[in-house]
Amino acid sequence: MNSHAPIRLTSARAWRTYTGGSQIDGIHGIQGAPDTHFPEEWIISTVVARNVGREAFIHEGLSFLEEQPVSLRDFINGNPLDTLGASHVAAFGKTTGVLVKIIDAAERLTVQVHPNKEQALRLFNSQFGKTEAWHMLGGRTINGEAPYIYMGFKEGITREKWEHCFYKQDIPALLYCMHRFLVEPGQTYLIKGGVPHAIGKGCLLIEIQEPTDYTIRVERVSPTGLPIPDGACHQGLGFARMFECFNYEGISREEALRRYCIVPKRLEETQGFSHQELIGCRHTPCFTLERYDIVNACELIPSGTFCGLYVFSGEGSLMSNGTTTSIRGGDQFFIPASCPAFTIQARPSHPMTLFRCFGPTL
Repeated sequence: MNSHAPIRLTSARAWRTYTGGSQIDGIHGIQGAPDTHFPEEWIISTVVARNVGREAFIHEGLSFLEEQPVSLRDFINGNPLDTLGASHVAAFGKTTGVLVKIIDAAERLTVQVHPNKEQALRLFNSQFGKTEAWHMLGGRTINGEAPYIYMGFKEGITREKWEHCFYKQDIPALLYCMHRFLVEPGQTYLIKGGVPHAIGKGCLLIEIQEPTDYTIRVERVSPTGLPIPDGACHQGLGFARMFECFNYEGISREEALRRYCIVPKRLEETQGFSHQELIGCRHTPCFTLERYDIVNACELIPSGTFCGLYVFSGEGSLMSNGTTTSIRGGDQFFIPASCPAFTIQARPSHPMTLFRCFGPTL
């Protein structure tokens, strides 16, 4: 496989405790598909989903090359310098340091938290935590409710109160401890490790995160009645230690929006395309997410390290090294560090939206 050209990957779906995914099927051109327990599509993933009871499904969530039965993880391990870039390998080793997902929630996700880097190292012996960011792509009204999220503790919340709500399994009280926001397409939110949160039903979003699946859940039954195994709640830590993953700083609603709702930065705009930075090093060193809206053509310039590319909508062509490849919504590519500049050309009357993601800042 040529490590000097964009590499098309297969779609990697992951089982979760919540349902959804029909809108992801729609991105791929499959209309009328039902919601299932595969509500997430993982992008440029070198990570396997952690699902208690499904350990036999060792490849769930892992990306594979379309042209040969090789995982992206193994492909990178075979040639890390060309694929990731020498400076990235020197800083982070043979790991991308990033994971991207499309999430389509037909029900509210369980209330959860992820460790920050310090907590991940101490509790899971991992160099990565799970700071993440969400960019809202769309959504749907379900049972009269518009898409929403929960994010961050309100003022006055203590660990003792939070643990009390957990052991009583008082779900309304758990939800009341957090801020609730209605969300709209185009909004971007940054959720650092330690911040409690829950994606609400109806949300369709792209998530970029550190490359782990450490998810601490404080609901022992999902909103639609699925029992959640103890290990899926505490991730092997035990119920007492899992509360060490939360940051118990309570803040006002206004402060929560100031901290977590990110204003995009316009990088370039021409008659052929617009280019925005949604999340970058000014917000977190963990990752960068950019959005391109292309009506004609756009050249993507290499940055000296790898990146990922996800086509959200539209149709067109990817032109690289004299080769032209047809692309459409749902296609994803790993772009090796050694890949030269390439061009995305939208078909007439089929404008394209795509996302470009990068790993941690060097």
